[in-house]
Amino acid sequence: MILPRRTDQLLLPVNPLFLWFTLLGALAINLVPLGRHPAAPDALAVVLVFWNVHQTRRVGVGVAFLFGLLMDVHDGALLGQHALAYTLLAYAATSIHRRLLWFDLPSQALQILPLFLAAHLVSFAVRMIAGGMLPGWQALLAPVFEALLWPLATWLLLAPQRRAPDRDQNRPL
Repeated sequence: MILPRRTDQLLLPVNPLFLWFTLLGALAINLVPLGRHPAAPDALAVVLVFWNVHQTRRVGVGVAFLFGLLMDVHDGALLGQHALAYTLLAYAATSIHRRLLWFDLPSQALQILPLFLAAHLVSFAVRMIAGGMLPGWQALLAPVFEALLWPLATWLLLAPQRRAPDRDQNRPL
């Protein structure tokens, strides 16, 4: 049985400039030198997953890889650590995007949580193989905070698409 979608409102097409502005804005948030805490959520990962779910053809694995390399260069991490994690995150988000959109936001956040956890585990494994230090138990909180940011990110990033279209006498919407 096919269930109906939960949204009553038709969304307008996304503006490509807004899409890239949000990705660059999330990158800028990650680049702010606040002293990296292990439990700090990765804003770029949340925005990448969001656009991979909602705009699969515009933002894909290649974009995630590029932003991962930028994060690797900025953090001075092993080249490819973030790129691998973001690439796997984008692939997983793309593979579940059709199923994920049928659920409400809290259920989506629960389904996105294992993706964020897997991305952090991949990054952790690469860091440990390269001889890095243990980040501590607080690092397990980062995927939880990212999943908690999912409803807020969805509300903010879909807001421009929810605006009312220009009224026209020939168009009933």
